[in-house]
Amino acid sequence: MHYLKTFLFTAAILSFTGFLVLAFTSQPSFNNETPILENDYNIYALDIPEALNFSGESMPLQSPDIRERIDRELLVNTYWQSNGLLLFKRSHKYFPVIEPILKSYGIPNDFKYLALIESGLQNVTSPAGAKGFWQIMKPTGKEYGLEINTNVDERYDFEKSTHVACQYILKAKEKFGNWTLAAAAYNAGVNGISKRLEDQNVTGYYDLLLGEETGRYLFRIVALKEIFSTPKKYGFNFDKTHLYTLPKTYEVKVDTAITDMVKFAESFGLNYKQLKTHNPWLRDPFLNNKSKKLYTLKIPEKGYYSKSITK
Repeated sequence: MHYLKTFLFTAAILSFTGFLVLAFTSQPSFNNETPILENDYNIYALDIPEALNFSGESMPLQSPDIRERIDRELLVNTYWQSNGLLLFKRSHKYFPVIEPILKSYGIPNDFKYLALIESGLQNVTSPAGAKGFWQIMKPTGKEYGLEINTNVDERYDFEKSTHVACQYILKAKEKFGNWTLAAAAYNAGVNGISKRLEDQNVTGYYDLLLGEETGRYLFRIVALKEIFSTPKKYGFNFDKTHLYTLPKTYEVKVDTAITDMVKFAESFGLNYKQLKTHNPWLRDPFLNNKSKKLYTLKIPEKGYYSKSITK
């Protein structure tokens, strides 16, 4: 939801900017002639692929409304170029972590695009209070064993939240029997999708009348999968040097309180910001740990940050 609202606001700005460019670069028309643009910029329609699928389950492209809906998402994600490039850059950093976890649960690789549309692979907070890369609500996180309080919020732990997302997806798959509805249920909830299927007397996602967000959900995932599978076809050009990478880290086990996180960070040659960057689940400049729980902190290998700490 957060991601979609941000897009709509940005798209409005871009559209207005484009109007100004055309207004100031076109020459006046005389005798009903077409105006001449000093800087001609072409926008091309996209050919919809003959076949598209999510997790091996075909999208019914023979239906006119399905074709229009996937066309929308292909256009939006192709021509919002700056956001597209950022998604490519971040995916190179985080997909190598997501992919083996999905595989360990027997979940198709296509679900990595679910995280991409949920958060843009950032630790964001939605207006409803969902947090992290996988946009997990507080009750769901606690149900699946995450620690969530003012001091620690493991929804911001990338790997732990990925495991929770996988468990939720498997539960939805068991309920509905296919991956498409399981993905939709990640957005609207298992009960929400069940009720809509029952109320509308249909059995599949593509036959459901849904709200804006859930109605676009699978189309956005499939559109990004298509674009990411053949980036140059959609005009995205980059090489490995442009992409982000996850730094190598080592683990530090802590089973006591940390009263001063700044000094704790400095003991590893880091500053507070750098420590929090790699451990965003730490929500305070201290760790209470009254229960003597064993926590694992990630510390980047020496030399990752070029500047030393000034004391």
